[in-house]
Amino acid sequence: MNICTVTRVVICAALVTGCVSSGTHEKTLAELAEARKTLESSKKQAAAEADRLQKQLADVNARVAELMNGTTTAQEEIAKLQKRAGELETETARANDLVKQLSERDQDLNERLKAEAAEKARLEQERTAKEAEIQQQSEQLKAEAADKARLEQERAAKEAEIQRLTRTHEELTKSLEAEIAKGDIKIKQVRDRLTINMVDRVLFDSGQSRVKPSGLKVLKQVSDILKNVTDKQIRIEGHTDNVPIGVKLKERFQTNWELSTARATSVVRYLIEEGGVDRANLLAVGYADTKPIASNDTEEGRTANRRIEIALYPKDLSEIANQLKP
Repeated sequence: MNICTVTRVVICAALVTGCVSSGTHEKTLAELAEARKTLESSKKQAAAEADRLQKQLADVNARVAELMNGTTTAQEEIAKLQKRAGELETETARANDLVKQLSERDQDLNERLKAEAAEKARLEQERTAKEAEIQQQSEQLKAEAADKARLEQERAAKEAEIQRLTRTHEELTKSLEAEIAKGDIKIKQVRDRLTINMVDRVLFDSGQSRVKPSGLKVLKQVSDILKNVTDKQIRIEGHTDNVPIGVKLKERFQTNWELSTARATSVVRYLIEEGGVDRANLLAVGYADTKPIASNDTEEGRTANRRIEIALYPKDLSEIANQLKP
């Protein structure tokens, strides 16, 4: 391979430019590396040629010196040798110039190789960042899907809970139809909450905390339905009017607080011991006269305020949802 051909190869390799995709970097780097090998070989050949010419020039100069000291018949040979020496000097200069050019090309090639390597590293970094972003988005979508599924499950659980409570409402209304017709019992449902309001005379005699026989029959009807309710907390509330406890009852109940609490406890005890309602779902509380539903200024209002309320309200919704899982 002559010097011109080597130069063309180097120039062609050096002119490989332009924006390349990440997929073509390996090929480009391989071509540049091959061109660099060719350039190194050419540099070595040019250097060797320069050394050879330098030696020839030294030999010619030595021969000239030798002939200068010889006969006059050697003048023509001296002239030829001097001419050849000049040619060798010119060729040596050209060879040295080529070596310099090849060195410059080699430096340029090295810079391009570094640039290509840096570009490859940048593209690799971008690819890694993109993969991380895609992974993050994927995880976010999975989390959103899981959250959506959870919310849908909780919504379904809540709707099923309300439907069950509605059936309980219907069963209680049917079972207590006579008392409801008299106005002694009122049943109210607001979505997932149900309240059974009983005036005290349905269950208790005046000033008493023990459920009377007729009241036990009513509680039996209620417990037959409530014992099948497993997804609700059942709070038994005792309420009174604001009339203070009479002297005859002071020994048993100091205030309306004691009376309201005792009545609520009596109902809870019956529901557990006789009605079969799960004790874990029951709660007894006495409110005395702190939560009136009517004015205590009239007998009718005080009658309404003396009551037992059975309130059904939701348990923790996630617990209900878990119970519905297959």
